[in-house]
Amino acid sequence: MSRIFITATGTGIGKTLVTSVLTRQLRAQGKTVRALKPVISGFTAETADASDTAELLRAMDRPVTPETIAEISPWRFAAPISPDMAAVREGRTIDFLKLIEFCEAPVEADHVLIEGVGGAFVPLNDNHTVADWIAELSIPTLLVCGSYLGTLSHTIATLEALDNRRVAVTGIIISESPESPVPLAETQAALGRFVGTVEIACLPRLTDWNEAPDLTSLIG
Repeated sequence: MSRIFITATGTGIGKTLVTSVLTRQLRAQGKTVRALKPVISGFTAETADASDTAELLRAMDRPVTPETIAEISPWRFAAPISPDMAAVREGRTIDFLKLIEFCEAPVEADHVLIEGVGGAFVPLNDNHTVADWIAELSIPTLLVCGSYLGTLSHTIATLEALDNRRVAVTGIIISESPESPVPLAETQAALGRFVGTVEIACLPRLTDWNEAPDLTSLIG
């Protein structure tokens, strides 16, 4: 069994899309997949069916019910803000050790995909960020970035900061932004000059996941 963490350079970049596409592609190859979204902000019962958690459940061909939602997203917060602040509004906090235990719990699957929350340095509580979460798990990580103006600086800075925490980024996925100043291939080429041997894949905006390029090569 392999465990992979999917993080991003910021919020709304495309983590859920990437995790969903990977889940569907691996399942199409006959692999069993467990996709997790342990922490989610901006979640309410009224909007549950349109949530990132629901998208991952559908990618696994599982029903969207209160029980299945709780199973893959145990830390859910209503406010669409960073999880540390969202938790405070509800008189709660994210227990970092319990979060790690949840992610490391044994499951029967060929692949476990763990989708983070927000960007790689979003605070989870008073003492930990998503980057600390990834570092503690010590598993291969995919970094999702956009193709918007400014993405090169954001991506290179995020990579350097993750490297300082000894997080192994094994692949970068450029998820096409709604407004891209240049073609994806140009962003890929420019970024490639600064990331060494890290493999870079491009994910254009999709109307159907079947149109997506194969992303499974990034996780071995």
